[in-house]
Amino acid sequence: MLRHRVRYHEADAQGFLFNGRYLEIADVAMTEFFRYLGFDYSDMVARGMDPSVVQVNMTLEKPAHFDDLLDVDVVCARVGRTSFTLDTIVSRDGVRLARLTLIYVNVEATTETARALPTDIDEALRAAVTAASP
Repeated sequence: MLRHRVRYHEADAQGFLFNGRYLEIADVAMTEFFRYLGFDYSDMVARGMDPSVVQVNMTLEKPAHFDDLLDVDVVCARVGRTSFTLDTIVSRDGVRLARLTLIYVNVEATTETARALPTDIDEALRAAVTAASP
């Protein structure tokens, strides 16, 4: 779904992609996932869709290095009334390097409380879960 070239400033002193950068990559991948589903992120925000990360589980299996070209794939694993879970897989040449599971809650920005997902987005996410199921 997304390709990411590891840039020099993203590598740590060991020459590995710094662990915190995986979250940045997952954030970009989330935006691209919604684009793939047919939603422009700016329009989503204007409509009151403000997904905020509330939980992250990240497993780093192998290091990525400066100038590696990474493949980033996103699957919607679960959809609730106000939340959804995305699994992000980062790989290089078909070898999985990292898996991130992020739980997002749609937040009403002014009250900082959970808000139901808009109907069309909820339906698209649920269809994506069904499509990803074995």
